[in-house]
Amino acid sequence: MSGFFVTGTDTDCGKTRVSVALIHVLKQTGLVVAPFKPVAAGAEYVSGQLRNGDALQLMDAAGGQWSYAQVNPYCLEPPISPHLAAREAGVVIRQAPIQEAYRTLERQADVVLVEGAGGWLVPLRDDWHIEDMALMLGLPVILVVGLRLGCLNHARLSLARMRSSGATAAGWIGSVLDPDMLRLEENIASLHDLLDVPCLGVLPHLGPAGSGAIHLDANALLKALDLPGGS
Repeated sequence: MSGFFVTGTDTDCGKTRVSVALIHVLKQTGLVVAPFKPVAAGAEYVSGQLRNGDALQLMDAAGGQWSYAQVNPYCLEPPISPHLAAREAGVVIRQAPIQEAYRTLERQADVVLVEGAGGWLVPLRDDWHIEDMALMLGLPVILVVGLRLGCLNHARLSLARMRSSGATAAGWIGSVLDPDMLRLEENIASLHDLLDVPCLGVLPHLGPAGSGAIHLDANALLKALDLPGGS
């Protein structure tokens, strides 16, 4: 069994869109992919239950009869930092339910795709952060780089912190946020030079999430994640 953790250079940098594209690529290789959004802040009531749109997108992409409670064990209503949303709801985000949900999904799939919340250092409670959750799960990390002004600094800082924490960086994926970004191609080339991990692809601006999968390098992805078929 295997898995990987998707984080980003910031909130709204394209993590869910990239995660959906990754699910499509892995499914095309014949792998069963389980979606996992351990903590989500920003949800609406559906039939009396809080549901997060990102988690639902991942479930739809993965197919199968996934349990929402396992895919998204901590679903918080306001779209704010998870530690603040949890505090407002009187909820303490704990390690054990996340570990238990992950293990359940792991038994049902070849690969578990775990999507974080916000960036690498977003707090989940005062003494526990996204970084700590990723390290607890022990998975290789894919960094989604939101391609807009400032992305070089954000990407380098995120990768440096990941490395210093002991996380394994599997690679990075660019996500075009600003189609009018000046020197877009030059910035992508700079990321290739500055980040010493593989580029697994670049998703264009605002295309359907699934169609973005064709811009990802399936072979490089399998190799980076040490999955069958990578060479």
